Amino acid sequence: MEATALSVGKSVLNGALGYAKSAFAEEVALQLGIQKDHTFVADELEMMRSFMMEAHEEQDNSKVVKTWVKQVRDTAYDVEDSLQDFAVHLKRPSWWRFPRTLLERHRVAKQMKELRNKVEDVSQRNVRYHLIKGSAKATINSTEQSSVIATAIFGIDDARRAAKQDNQRVDLVQLINSEDQDLKVIAVWGTSGDMGQTTIIRMAYENPDVQIRFPCRAWVRVMHPFSPRDFVQSLVNQLHATQGVEALLEKEKTEQDLAKKFNGCVNDRKCLIVLNDLSTIEEWDQIKKCFQKCRKGSRIIVSSTQVEVASLCAGQESQASELKQLSADQTLYAFYDKGSQIIEDSVKPVSISDVAITSTNNHTVAHGEIIDDQSMDADEKKVARKSLTRIRTSVGASEESQLIGREKEISEITHLILNNDSQQVQVISVWGMGGLGKTTLVSGVYQSPRLSDKFDKYVFVTIMRPFILVELLRSLAEQLHKGSSKKEELLENRVSSKKSLASMEDTELTGQLKRLLEKKSCLIVLDDFSDTSEWDQIKPTLFPLLEKTSRIIVTTRKENIANHCSGKNGNVHNLKVLKHNDALCLLSEKVFEEATYLDDQNNPELVKEAKQILKKCDGLPLAIVVIGGFLANRPKTPEEWRKLNENINAELEMNPELGMIRTVLEKSYDGLPYHLKSCFLYLSIFPEDQIISRRRLVHRWAAEGYSTAAHGKSAIEIANGYFMELKNRSMILPFQQSGSSRKSIDSCKVHDLMRDIAISKSTEENLVFRVEEGCSAYIHGAIRHLAISSNWKGDKSEFEGIVDLSRIRSLSLFGDWKPFFVYGKMRFIRVLDFEGTRGLEYHHLDQIWKLNHLKFLSLRGCYRIDLLPDLLGNLRQLQMLDIRGTYVKALPKTIIKLQKLQYIHAGRKTDYVWEEKHSLMQRCRKVGCICATCCLPLLCEMYGPLHKALARRDAWTFACCVKFPSIMTGVHEEEGAMVPSGIRKLKDLHTLRNINVGRGNAILRDIGMLTGLHKLGVAGINKKNGRAFRLAISNLNKLESLSVSSAGMPGLCGCLDDISSPPENLQSLKLYGSLKTLPEWIKELQHLVKLKLVSTRLLEHDVAMEFLGELPKVEILVISPFKSEEIHFKPPQTGTAFVSLRVLKLAGLWGIKSVKFEEGTMPKLERLQVQGRIENEIGFSGLEFLQNINEVQLSVWFPTDHDRIRAARAAGADYETAWEEEVQEARRKGGELKRKIREQLARNPNQPIIT
Repeated sequence: MEATALSVGKSVLNGALGYAKSAFAEEVALQLGIQKDHTFVADELEMMRSFMMEAHEEQDNSKVVKTWVKQVRDTAYDVEDSLQDFAVHLKRPSWWRFPRTLLERHRVAKQMKELRNKVEDVSQRNVRYHLIKGSAKATINSTEQSSVIATAIFGIDDARRAAKQDNQRVDLVQLINSEDQDLKVIAVWGTSGDMGQTTIIRMAYENPDVQIRFPCRAWVRVMHPFSPRDFVQSLVNQLHATQGVEALLEKEKTEQDLAKKFNGCVNDRKCLIVLNDLSTIEEWDQIKKCFQKCRKGSRIIVSSTQVEVASLCAGQESQASELKQLSADQTLYAFYDKGSQIIEDSVKPVSISDVAITSTNNHTVAHGEIIDDQSMDADEKKVARKSLTRIRTSVGASEESQLIGREKEISEITHLILNNDSQQVQVISVWGMGGLGKTTLVSGVYQSPRLSDKFDKYVFVTIMRPFILVELLRSLAEQLHKGSSKKEELLENRVSSKKSLASMEDTELTGQLKRLLEKKSCLIVLDDFSDTSEWDQIKPTLFPLLEKTSRIIVTTRKENIANHCSGKNGNVHNLKVLKHNDALCLLSEKVFEEATYLDDQNNPELVKEAKQILKKCDGLPLAIVVIGGFLANRPKTPEEWRKLNENINAELEMNPELGMIRTVLEKSYDGLPYHLKSCFLYLSIFPEDQIISRRRLVHRWAAEGYSTAAHGKSAIEIANGYFMELKNRSMILPFQQSGSSRKSIDSCKVHDLMRDIAISKSTEENLVFRVEEGCSAYIHGAIRHLAISSNWKGDKSEFEGIVDLSRIRSLSLFGDWKPFFVYGKMRFIRVLDFEGTRGLEYHHLDQIWKLNHLKFLSLRGCYRIDLLPDLLGNLRQLQMLDIRGTYVKALPKTIIKLQKLQYIHAGRKTDYVWEEKHSLMQRCRKVGCICATCCLPLLCEMYGPLHKALARRDAWTFACCVKFPSIMTGVHEEEGAMVPSGIRKLKDLHTLRNINVGRGNAILRDIGMLTGLHKLGVAGINKKNGRAFRLAISNLNKLESLSVSSAGMPGLCGCLDDISSPPENLQSLKLYGSLKTLPEWIKELQHLVKLKLVSTRLLEHDVAMEFLGELPKVEILVISPFKSEEIHFKPPQTGTAFVSLRVLKLAGLWGIKSVKFEEGTMPKLERLQVQGRIENEIGFSGLEFLQNINEVQLSVWFPTDHDRIRAARAAGADYETAWEEEVQEARRKGGELKRKIREQLARNPNQPIIT
């Protein structure tokens, strides 16, 4: 079964079934009188899910089954939509609404009958067409079974080991061009079907040398059922007229004419014939009779998906050899006669440096094993090990690349191996997304001359699929036998043949390994783990046999596997994409065989196109190597490269030469469980290169029903787990953090090539449609998620003609607002995401309040929104309201009706706090100005047509009851939005930030009753409401994040003292405003990991630093600004200060002259951020003592001296010249500061960088 269709289908079915089985849905059905139909539908959905599971187990690839699965999916969508629609429209009956209620119930009953019939019909199709047999019990699919059988019977196991260990691969062109004069048959078979077979054979078929040797050629697809006449006719047409149009115009011949012409072509000429898709040995028995008299050195290439057929076609004495490994699942093998005299290119041993790897015949050469000469003494053997190179051929297209840009990684891993004095076996794990070159990297380490005499044994093994422990042990034993150095071991090698190893069971193999590894240090590479269970099987068997000085390197695509294998020692290396310059060098090396060929001076046009190609590759070595290899055989002109850039998406999907990229990357997608597949496909909604907020994504997943509450965890917690699992599987890439987040990752992006896969599969399933320039004008089927790109410039008629909006569940807008994007027909929409939309104004929201199913509404960053009307109360299903970054100063009273609301994000994000509020006279003047003609000018300030504003009661209410009093009381100078009294009714609230509580104590009392709050942000705290605030905080036992702000003076002074019971689970605390001294209760917060202090005006510097240094678990500390001339971080008399700090951010240092770090502080600090305005030339010292620091981020600016500009102008200089001189002086100061910091960092042994 096609993985994507099944995954999406199961995901939708689970959502529909979960809702249908819920107590709430059953109560709705009871009230509407449709409980029988409802129960029937729920039971049928459950049966459909069972059938779908059976389809998955049977691995049924039938198109009919695939169609049925899609019908089930669409039906499940309709069921869920309808049941939720019934619930939304269910009203409490009253006497005056009774007739309307009867009509409504009649409509619902009719609709439910139709729904039942539809579900029943789809369910019956399975029985009618016998789609799912339900008898599949095997856990291994047919492809895997074929592979296992082939390994056991047809010599594939020997061929695989020969390729892995001894570089014994064959080239199809060499097999064809062998010197034998007899007819030879070469059969090609792949472990995972016919993928890649045609491409490999076609490349050989069209090879210039082959064309010269075989001018008479034919390519025939064997038809089913087999037709001898059509087969011969096709051969004659091609062999008789190999060029021109004669073959197309060939007249029909009699059977005698055909036989005569066929014999003349085949028996008298040297022919190359390709038989594509041969499926049975009976077909071959008929075909081979035609070539009994062929004696001119002709060749027949057979392509088959059946290993037994391929083996028999090549003859009873045939042997198998590996042609090429296309992916971990697909390897192509050739079956040919053992006596073929193959013209081979010799593979000579060569040595490599730490930073390069030699390629021979497009295969990366890595370590194999040396069999020592027994005539050498110990010293001679040591010299021989240094001079000889172990040779091994790594597999996969990514390993054709040179190790450009991997010098640092190789050095670090080699250093770990050499300098680890641990008295136990150490495991070093390398993980990262597919195509990064993990195998190539560890091959480079494995081959390093620095390791050539450090171990007694060297073994490199690729984990094969399906994983079988005994096969891995057998592979280890064979390699160790080959590398045996003692005379007695060599003698045993002569006695113990491959055949005896092949017949051993796991116990015997363990005994062999124990003997071979006794008292020997070993370097073992285990490549490509896909599950922790594989390691759990290997470790108990292998570890007891190894010396303590042995080292194991493992590679995997998943972070959790890497951590699991390395264990507590934490030797885990996350391989990243290449930097731009390294990527350019790699592309240049592959295309021109010269890493520095592409440069702006010599080839500016090519470099321009190369940068576009590399943008698509996004630093992925596999993509760069494959595309580079493709371009190497094409004209090296800007026009040719431009043509590739213009059609690169289509080329990557359809061009067989580039298909390897998608094949490797899709392996990661195919390995996802079904619920993660849906989450990953959802990412295709977002534009290319978009930085996707974790908050935004997980809330959308929850609103869509991709995650549901289970086992005591909320839907958001489950969705957060999905996010981290995608990150751990390298499906999403973590974006560099700002240092302000408690989470390990707070945003991500999707690699361009992975995004292309998501787009392709989500479009195929009608899951996501992107309205963009050049998009299709016709879509078949209902779309569930709609994304409007910024480059689409169409009008209303075009928009409505493209998409049926009646069934969409989410609408995402990236770009400019147009009024027709939202209207009432979007009945089932759950997610409206307008984050960052330009041109959206408050009166455009009129249609939104009619969307009864809406669960997620984001207006974040829509700066022209300053009002939410009372109609917001209609959105009874709303769970998430995000108006952060808007000018909304008050939430409507009707918000207390939204009983399902869990998250409110309001206010504007800023690190600025008003140090002085406006005086009463200043406020009166401002109000007087805006009220000169009542509220008219105030309404004019609200974006939108004046007549619409005047006609709205909520606009008048906003003007008179919100803005006017907020200005007069000074509340408008505080950040956050005011909330109505009664907010305590929203019992499900998890997050409430940032709200303004400056108008009284009632709101704080309400907040104190919201005991489920986890995150709270409040502004407007003062001495009048300080006591109420402290009481409220003491009640919030589940609080994890708290932000408190107060503008002006005295700010927070006296407001935070004496909190009797601070929230024990508090992890993040942000304090904005004058504080002078830090509250003592902060020391009681045992889980506090983040502390942010803005404009706190702390008086005693040394006392404050000592206080902060004693906080045991704080990992992130932000100070902005600091009222002192010096910031001095020093340790206590005994012990260490800031023991857990990882990130330190210093901002607003305009009065600071020096920042000093003493030895014994911040032992774990990884990143130092310095931001904002600097008035003096600040000095840093002690950076060399920060033993774990990796990076200093410097983002500062020096103000211009306007007095000097005025003086320069008075002296006769023009303004532009004086201004430019000041700008240059500011740049000089910045450069000088950067230089001084860099000099200090150069003395730090960790060699941190400055950015």
